[in-house]
Amino acid sequence: MPSALESLVLTNLQHVRGRIDSAATQASRDPSGIRIVAVTKSQPVEFIRAAHAAGLWLIGENRVEEAGPKQLALTDLTNLEWHMVGHIQSRKARRVASSFSVVHSVDGLKLAELLDREVGSRGHDLQVLLECNVSGESSKWGWPLADRSAWSQAAAEFEQLANLQHLEVRGLMTMAPWTEDPESVRPIFRRLRELRDYLQQQTSKAWPELSMGMSDDFRIAVQEGATILRLGRAIFGPRPTI
Repeated sequence: MPSALESLVLTNLQHVRGRIDSAATQASRDPSGIRIVAVTKSQPVEFIRAAHAAGLWLIGENRVEEAGPKQLALTDLTNLEWHMVGHIQSRKARRVASSFSVVHSVDGLKLAELLDREVGSRGHDLQVLLECNVSGESSKWGWPLADRSAWSQAAAEFEQLANLQHLEVRGLMTMAPWTEDPESVRPIFRRLRELRDYLQQQTSKAWPELSMGMSDDFRIAVQEGATILRLGRAIFGPRPTI
């Protein structure tokens, strides 16, 4: 018999997947190509167990300090895949390299080189996404690529980065601004997709993943080509107040 928490998470997830399926159908996309990263910032370990019971194995954390104790408490769930989705300070690259399977928030060449060096010293590789600021917001991290005139220079830098020995560059990530009208962020998601298409033409690398869309705007992100959605509140409800 599922617990009340497991039932809540499962119900929310079913609702989310229904909306994903509907948005994918509208965009003539196969919904099976869209994955959910359950973002568990500020949520206790029990919520991750409930997500796992509902069939979610990709777990996103914003802070390495918060992820560490959770990972230790969940070693029995051997198929969890931990994703770093938050900003990374250079001094924390070592801990990120040892604690996560995928990093969504590589926002500069210096960080990429640090991660490459750290995972190389451990004898393994790391999947990464390159964070791009395509909204032009000064508060957002990532390569400043709202202006298309910057894309050519970025393409050269991205190809250099993609040739780092121990990083597997899987695609791009962006953060859209919060708004009461999700439709208003459509141009931002579309711009990231267009940037990905440009990179596929200009570089020798594949860029299969687009990590974009959160709880308020994931339907629009799906319609514009998202392959990874970073969802917290839509699955778990509001974060607890601390």
